[in-house]
Parts: sequence; C-alpha cells; structure tokens
Amino acid sequence: MREHTVLRVVTKVLIAPIILFALYVQFHGDYSPGGGFQAGVVFAAAIILYALIFGLAEARRAVSPNLLRITGALGALIFAGTGVYAMLRGGNFLDYDYLAHDAIHGQHYGLLLVEFGVGLTVVSVITSIFYVFAGRGRRNDDEQPPGDAR
Repeated sequence: MREHTVLRVVTKVLIAPIILFALYVQFHGDYSPGGGFQAGVVFAAAIILYALIFGLAEARRAVSPNLLRITGALGALIFAGTGVYAMLRGGNFLDYDYLAHDAIHGQHYGLLLVEFGVGLTVVSVITSIFYVFAGRGRRNDDEQPPGDAR
C-alpha cells in the first residue's frame, strides 16, 4: 500500500472527522439515536481504515493489543461499577436515580457512564477481533506469507 499516495492522504484527512463523529454519537446518544455501541463501532472503523491503508503492523503500533485489553476491561468495569454503585446507594443494579443528589442528575450521570463503558468495550472488542482475523496465518507482520501479492 506504500505506492498509493492518494489513499494515504485521504485516509489521514478522514480519520480525524470519523473519530470526531464517533465522539458526537457517544456523547449525544442520550438525547438522540446513538450511544456507546454505535460510537464504538464508528471509532473501531477509523482504526480498521488506518490498518487497511497503512498496514496491520503500523495499526498495532498506534493502537496496541495491550491497550485494547485494558480499555475493554475498563469499559466493562465502568458499566458494572455504575450498577454496583447504585446498589451500594440503596437502589437496584443500574438504578440511575441513586447516582446523584436528585433523580434527574442521576439519570444523566448513569446514562453517560454506562454508554461510555459500552463504547470503550465495543471499540476494544471489534478492533481486537479485526487484529486477530487480519493477522491470521502470519508468522510476523513485517514478512509476507508465500503467495501474498501486495
């Protein structure tokens, strides 16, 4: 892919707006369609686009599998922690009314936290799945398998 200069330049221009749109979907999801899952998929699409144009090894350097493991676990912990915190405050699991001094603020905080946790988990899992399938059968990311005409 090194000889495709136009694709590389267009990708560099597009990745920032894709990530910005993912953030918009993430934080605007409690008022309109969208939320953590959709934002995670859009964000993962930006990483996958980067990997398709610049190569899997370069994408793994930019977003390492170890970082994906940490953010995936952190997202699940944020989701579950929000529910457990509500239980510790006297409510049911994910009963947002108990997360703040009044129910309206609690609903707002709960939605933001849960959707943020879902978004982190989704982007981590989808990107990890792509890394596994894209790197399948390769001994080393820098060497080409026999018969692979890039």
